[in-house]
Amino acid sequence: MRRTLLYAASAAVLSLGVSHAFAQSGSVEKAVGGYNFAEAAKEAPGTKDFHSADGHLTFAIVTHTAGNGFFDPVYVGATVAGNMIGAKILLLGSESPVDDPAREIEILNQIAQDPTIDGIIMTTPQIGAYNDIVKAAEAAGIPIATTNSFDGTILHRNNISHTGQDASAAAIGGEALANCVLASGATSGSILLPSSTAMGNVEVNNRVTAAFNAIVKTLKDAGKLDAFKVDAGPENVGIDTNPNDPVNALVSLFESRGDAVGAFTANNVFTPPLVKAVAQMGRTGKFCAFGFDLGPAQQEGIAAGNLTGSLGQQPFLQGFWPVMQLYLQIDRGIAAANLDTRAQLVTKETVANVGKRFEN
Repeated sequence: MRRTLLYAASAAVLSLGVSHAFAQSGSVEKAVGGYNFAEAAKEAPGTKDFHSADGHLTFAIVTHTAGNGFFDPVYVGATVAGNMIGAKILLLGSESPVDDPAREIEILNQIAQDPTIDGIIMTTPQIGAYNDIVKAAEAAGIPIATTNSFDGTILHRNNISHTGQDASAAAIGGEALANCVLASGATSGSILLPSSTAMGNVEVNNRVTAAFNAIVKTLKDAGKLDAFKVDAGPENVGIDTNPNDPVNALVSLFESRGDAVGAFTANNVFTPPLVKAVAQMGRTGKFCAFGFDLGPAQQEGIAAGNLTGSLGQQPFLQGFWPVMQLYLQIDRGIAAANLDTRAQLVTKETVANVGKRFEN
């Protein structure tokens, strides 16, 4: 009996080994068209001499605000991608800590005339302001990719890839804010969405609208909409708030209403000030405050309880993918491929996991 069992076990082991060997026999060594995959995977001979003809690719990434830290992981992502393909990446942008499309456009106009540039990556927060840049780049034979903010009207939009978060993702923050207010035990009060349309960032306006709609829907579904006043301004794109003195402006707004139980801010201009405003009012851990982006100020605010949660855009991807897209366009002729970086809601329970690899 023992010998029979040993034989059966040996046969089973042999059978497993044979099955494993046969599994490898299905490997594909060449294309149906006859070419070799290893050869086809090599970079095209002329790729490194595209446009500038200097033996290497040089891509410039230009943002509308390099002064507040949001785009730091974007620059990291672009650098990582550049290292992978052996490209030089110029990290450029407005020095301002607030949105500054005018300065970005000034830089882009210079870059479009630079003979050493092989590709341009740019943010497009100001609708309709980038067509001349596109024309100049196309005339010079330089491909473009856009990232972060989206301009649906840009010249030849369908030929230009875009990497970024759709504004509708702000609904995740709006829903979380409404649920926070309901869970707090508040039976009435104002939920406020301050912002500033003066900066001309349509993407931010759309975020406010998406968050507003989600707050209203969540309260309505809970049968509590009539108990609260949800205010995002007359056109639901934000209560006009001074971006040049945002902390005091937010404190004044909240105190003037007298019954504010929660707030949502849609960008990095107002979210760090929201953190300070909640602390200044002495409402740490007692106010449902949700914002945007996951820079140091947001992370510290969440950990301290002055910010309940914040939405990240996974900005590492907003630097990494445009570089790879331009490379694929040059080396492979691959048409513009968009990437939605989605939204990441971070709260006190998850904030420790953010930013460990500069990818917040």
